[in-house]
Amino acid sequence: MIRLTVFLVVIGIGLAVLILNNDGSRILGLQSDDFGRVVYLLPIALMLSAGIWGSRRRVGETMRQMMIWLVIILTLVTVYLYRQEALGVGNRVLAGLVPGHAVVVTTSEGGKEIILHKLLSGHFEADVNVNGRTVEMLVDTGSSMVALSHEDAERIGIDLTGLTYSMTVMTANGRSRAAPITLDEVAIGPIIRNNVAASVAEDGRLDQSLLGMSFLETLGSMQMQTDELRLRD
Repeated sequence: MIRLTVFLVVIGIGLAVLILNNDGSRILGLQSDDFGRVVYLLPIALMLSAGIWGSRRRVGETMRQMMIWLVIILTLVTVYLYRQEALGVGNRVLAGLVPGHAVVVTTSEGGKEIILHKLLSGHFEADVNVNGRTVEMLVDTGSSMVALSHEDAERIGIDLTGLTYSMTVMTANGRSRAAPITLDEVAIGPIIRNNVAASVAEDGRLDQSLLGMSFLETLGSMQMQTDELRLRD
Protein backbone atom coordinates (compact mmCIF):
# COMPACT_ATOMS: atom_id res chain seq x y z
CA MET A 1 0.00 0.00 0.00
CA ILE A 2 2.87 2.36 0.87
CA ARG A 3 4.60 1.59 -2.44
CA LEU A 4 1.42 2.35 -4.38
CA THR A 5 1.02 5.65 -2.50
CA VAL A 6 4.59 6.67 -3.29
CA PHE A 7 4.06 5.70 -6.93
CA LEU A 8 0.88 7.80 -7.22
CA VAL A 9 2.41 10.78 -5.41
CA VAL A 10 5.44 10.89 -7.71
CA ILE A 11 3.26 10.55 -10.81
CA GLY A 12 0.88 13.24 -9.54
CA ILE A 13 3.65 15.73 -8.78
CA GLY A 14 5.30 15.09 -12.14
CA LEU A 15 2.06 15.57 -14.06
CA ALA A 16 1.30 18.76 -12.16
CA VAL A 17 4.73 20.19 -13.05
CA LEU A 18 4.25 19.26 -16.71
CA ILE A 19 0.82 20.91 -16.82
CA LEU A 20 2.04 24.09 -15.14
CA ASN A 21 5.04 24.23 -17.47
CA ASN A 22 2.91 24.98 -20.53
CA ASP A 23 5.44 27.35 -22.10
CA GLY A 24 7.72 24.46 -23.10
CA SER A 25 10.71 25.68 -21.03
CA ARG A 26 13.14 23.30 -19.35
CA ILE A 27 12.30 21.56 -16.09
CA LEU A 28 15.27 20.90 -13.77
CA GLY A 29 17.50 21.32 -16.81
CA LEU A 30 15.56 18.74 -18.86
CA GLN A 31 13.31 19.14 -21.88
CA SER A 32 9.61 18.53 -21.17
CA ASP A 33 9.64 15.17 -23.02
CA ASP A 34 12.72 13.99 -21.11
CA PHE A 35 11.21 15.10 -17.81
CA GLY A 36 8.03 13.17 -18.67
CA ARG A 37 10.06 10.00 -19.18
CA VAL A 38 11.72 10.51 -15.80
CA VAL A 39 8.29 10.92 -14.19
CA TYR A 40 7.12 7.46 -15.23
CA LEU A 41 10.49 5.70 -14.93
CA LEU A 42 11.39 6.98 -11.45
CA PRO A 43 8.47 5.33 -9.59
CA ILE A 44 9.22 2.06 -11.39
CA ALA A 45 12.84 2.26 -10.28
CA LEU A 46 11.79 3.08 -6.70
CA MET A 47 9.37 0.17 -6.52
CA LEU A 48 11.96 -2.16 -8.02
CA SER A 49 14.57 -1.02 -5.51
CA ALA A 50 12.11 -1.42 -2.62
CA GLY A 51 11.25 -4.93 -3.73
CA ILE A 52 14.90 -5.95 -3.98
CA TRP A 53 15.71 -4.41 -0.60
CA GLY A 54 12.74 -6.08 1.07
CA SER A 55 13.77 -9.50 -0.19
CA ARG A 56 17.54 -9.08 0.09
CA ARG A 57 17.85 -12.14 2.35
CA ARG A 58 16.05 -14.37 -0.11
CA VAL A 59 18.14 -14.60 -3.28
CA GLY A 60 15.57 -16.67 -5.17
CA GLU A 61 12.75 -14.24 -4.37
CA THR A 62 14.94 -11.29 -5.33
CA MET A 63 15.75 -12.79 -8.73
CA ARG A 64 12.11 -13.60 -9.36
CA GLN A 65 11.02 -10.03 -8.63
CA MET A 66 13.82 -8.65 -10.78
CA MET A 67 12.69 -10.79 -13.71
CA ILE A 68 9.05 -9.73 -13.26
CA TRP A 69 9.97 -6.05 -13.22
CA LEU A 70 12.32 -6.52 -16.17
CA VAL A 71 9.47 -8.02 -18.20
CA ILE A 72 7.13 -5.18 -17.16
CA ILE A 73 9.69 -2.50 -18.09
CA LEU A 74 10.52 -4.13 -21.44
CA THR A 75 6.80 -4.42 -22.22
CA LEU A 76 6.21 -0.74 -21.44
CA VAL A 77 9.22 0.32 -23.53
CA THR A 78 8.11 -1.87 -26.45
CA VAL A 79 4.57 -0.48 -26.36
CA TYR A 80 5.94 3.07 -26.28
CA LEU A 81 8.41 2.54 -29.14
CA TYR A 82 5.91 0.80 -31.42
CA ARG A 83 2.82 2.82 -30.50
CA GLN A 84 2.44 4.27 -34.01
CA GLU A 85 2.69 0.85 -35.64
CA ALA A 86 0.16 -0.57 -33.18
CA LEU A 87 -2.20 2.31 -33.93
CA GLY A 88 -1.80 1.66 -37.66
CA VAL A 89 -2.61 -2.03 -37.25
CA GLY A 90 -5.64 -1.17 -35.13
CA ASN A 91 -6.90 1.27 -37.78
CA ARG A 92 -6.46 -1.31 -40.53
CA VAL A 93 -8.39 -3.93 -38.55
CA LEU A 94 -11.15 -1.38 -37.90
CA ALA A 95 -11.22 -0.42 -41.58
CA GLY A 96 -11.65 -4.07 -42.52
CA LEU A 97 -14.50 -4.55 -40.05
CA VAL A 98 -16.29 -1.22 -40.59
CA PRO A 99 -17.08 -0.41 -44.25
CA GLY A 100 -16.15 3.14 -45.20
CA HIS A 101 -13.74 3.68 -42.32
CA ALA A 102 -10.69 5.43 -43.74
CA VAL A 103 -7.18 4.77 -42.45
CA VAL A 104 -5.05 7.93 -42.37
CA VAL A 105 -1.29 7.41 -42.72
CA THR A 106 1.67 9.75 -43.15
CA THR A 107 3.79 9.25 -46.25
CA SER A 108 7.60 9.33 -46.32
CA GLU A 109 7.36 12.87 -47.71
CA GLY A 110 5.26 13.99 -44.76
CA GLY A 111 1.96 14.16 -46.65
CA LYS A 112 -1.33 12.49 -45.75
CA GLU A 113 -2.71 9.39 -47.44
CA ILE A 114 -6.15 7.82 -47.05
CA ILE A 115 -6.53 4.04 -47.34
CA LEU A 116 -9.95 2.56 -48.14
CA HIS A 117 -10.62 -1.19 -48.08
CA LYS A 118 -12.69 -2.94 -50.72
CA LEU A 119 -16.15 -4.13 -49.77
CA LEU A 120 -17.39 -7.67 -50.40
CA SER A 121 -19.29 -6.23 -53.37
CA GLY A 122 -15.97 -5.24 -54.96
CA HIS A 123 -16.58 -1.50 -54.58
CA PHE A 124 -14.84 1.09 -52.42
CA GLU A 125 -17.00 3.05 -50.02
CA ALA A 126 -16.08 6.07 -47.92
CA ASP A 127 -17.65 8.10 -45.16
CA VAL A 128 -17.41 11.58 -46.71
CA ASN A 129 -17.97 14.81 -44.82
CA VAL A 130 -20.23 17.00 -46.97
CA ASN A 131 -21.02 20.47 -45.65
CA GLY A 132 -20.41 19.23 -42.12
CA ARG A 133 -22.52 16.05 -42.38
CA THR A 134 -21.37 12.48 -42.99
CA VAL A 135 -22.55 10.83 -46.20
CA GLU A 136 -21.76 7.25 -47.25
CA MET A 137 -20.48 7.36 -50.84
CA LEU A 138 -19.21 4.89 -53.40
CA VAL A 139 -15.94 5.91 -55.03
CA ASP A 140 -16.84 6.16 -58.72
CA THR A 141 -14.27 7.28 -61.30
CA GLY A 142 -16.96 6.91 -63.96
CA SER A 143 -18.97 9.76 -62.47
CA SER A 144 -17.86 13.17 -63.75
CA MET A 145 -18.76 14.82 -60.45
CA VAL A 146 -19.87 14.17 -56.90
CA ALA A 147 -23.46 12.95 -57.12
CA LEU A 148 -25.85 13.08 -54.19
CA SER A 149 -28.96 10.99 -53.91
CA HIS A 150 -32.17 12.92 -53.32
CA GLU A 151 -32.35 11.56 -49.77
CA ASP A 152 -28.76 12.48 -48.84
CA ALA A 153 -29.12 15.97 -50.28
CA GLU A 154 -32.23 16.56 -48.18
CA ARG A 155 -30.54 15.13 -45.07
CA ILE A 156 -27.54 17.47 -45.25
CA GLY A 157 -29.78 20.51 -45.59
CA ILE A 158 -29.79 21.34 -49.32
CA ASP A 159 -32.88 23.30 -50.37
CA LEU A 160 -34.43 20.95 -52.92
CA THR A 161 -37.27 23.30 -53.87
CA GLY A 162 -34.92 25.68 -55.65
CA LEU A 163 -33.14 23.06 -57.77
CA THR A 164 -33.34 22.86 -61.54
CA TYR A 165 -32.93 19.36 -62.95
CA SER A 166 -31.25 20.38 -66.17
CA MET A 167 -28.61 17.62 -66.46
CA THR A 168 -29.10 14.23 -68.11
CA VAL A 169 -27.16 11.46 -66.37
CA MET A 170 -26.91 7.68 -66.51
CA THR A 171 -27.40 5.76 -63.26
CA ALA A 172 -27.86 2.13 -62.29
CA ASN A 173 -31.59 2.77 -62.60
CA GLY A 174 -31.26 4.07 -66.16
CA ARG A 175 -31.28 7.55 -67.65
CA SER A 176 -32.45 10.31 -65.34
CA ARG A 177 -32.07 13.99 -64.66
CA ALA A 178 -30.00 15.76 -62.02
CA ALA A 179 -29.63 19.28 -60.67
CA PRO A 180 -26.17 20.94 -60.65
CA ILE A 181 -25.05 22.42 -57.32
CA THR A 182 -21.83 23.52 -55.62
CA LEU A 183 -20.89 21.99 -52.29
CA ASP A 184 -19.15 24.26 -49.80
CA GLU A 185 -16.93 21.47 -48.47
CA VAL A 186 -16.17 17.85 -49.27
CA ALA A 187 -13.67 16.01 -47.07
CA ILE A 188 -12.29 12.54 -46.35
CA GLY A 189 -10.24 12.67 -43.19
CA PRO A 190 -7.60 15.40 -43.58
CA ILE A 191 -8.22 15.77 -47.36
CA ILE A 192 -10.52 18.77 -47.69
CA ARG A 193 -11.81 20.50 -50.82
CA ASN A 194 -14.02 23.58 -51.06
CA ASN A 195 -16.53 24.68 -53.70
CA VAL A 196 -16.83 21.23 -55.28
CA ALA A 197 -19.08 20.80 -58.33
CA ALA A 198 -21.81 18.25 -57.65
CA SER A 199 -25.29 17.17 -58.64
CA VAL A 200 -28.48 16.05 -56.93
CA ALA A 201 -30.39 13.17 -58.53
CA GLU A 202 -34.13 13.09 -58.91
CA ASP A 203 -36.05 11.40 -56.15
CA GLY A 204 -35.69 7.62 -56.35
CA ARG A 205 -33.19 7.66 -59.24
CA LEU A 206 -29.92 7.16 -57.32
CA ASP A 207 -29.62 4.50 -54.64
CA GLN A 208 -26.34 5.75 -53.14
CA SER A 209 -24.34 8.94 -53.42
CA LEU A 210 -21.18 8.86 -55.52
CA LEU A 211 -17.75 10.35 -54.92
CA GLY A 212 -16.96 11.41 -58.47
CA MET A 213 -14.17 13.05 -60.41
CA SER A 214 -14.90 16.64 -59.38
CA PHE A 215 -13.32 15.60 -56.06
CA LEU A 216 -11.03 12.76 -57.12
CA GLU A 217 -9.26 14.73 -59.87
CA THR A 218 -8.02 17.24 -57.28
CA LEU A 219 -5.98 14.57 -55.48
CA GLY A 220 -2.24 14.20 -55.81
CA SER A 221 -2.66 10.51 -56.68
CA MET A 222 -5.17 7.66 -56.54
CA GLN A 223 -3.74 4.16 -56.54
CA MET A 224 -5.35 0.75 -56.19
CA GLN A 225 -3.30 -1.99 -54.52
CA THR A 226 -5.00 -5.39 -54.26
CA ASP A 227 -7.92 -4.69 -51.90
CA GLU A 228 -6.85 -1.16 -50.99
CA LEU A 229 -7.48 2.20 -52.59
CA ARG A 230 -4.95 4.87 -51.64
CA LEU A 231 -5.87 8.55 -51.96
CA ARG A 232 -3.04 11.03 -51.54
CA ASP A 233 -3.51 14.73 -50.93
